[in-house]
Amino acid sequence: MASKKNKSARKRERQNLKRRARNKSVISALRTQIKKVRTAISTKDKEKIQGELIKAESMLDKAASKGIIHKNKASRHISRLSKQAFKASQAK
Repeated sequence: MASKKNKSARKRERQNLKRRARNKSVISALRTQIKKVRTAISTKDKEKIQGELIKAESMLDKAASKGIIHKNKASRHISRLSKQAFKASQAK
């Protein structure tokens, strides 16, 4: 922590460090889940795709509602993953 002049600035910096760490872990988990969906899509296993996609959609919506990612970014990810999942399930 840098030395800030007033008490509220020091508190704000402490809060920002905690929030940054929390946000980083959420974003990391989100990326991992998206990779799991893409892996499931490449295997073309319908049940696995559906299960992983539901988890990813939930995580994306939660992250968007908490302001960790923008709501349009969450919608874009959900839309693209759903489209890919639909194509993979129709391919068989």
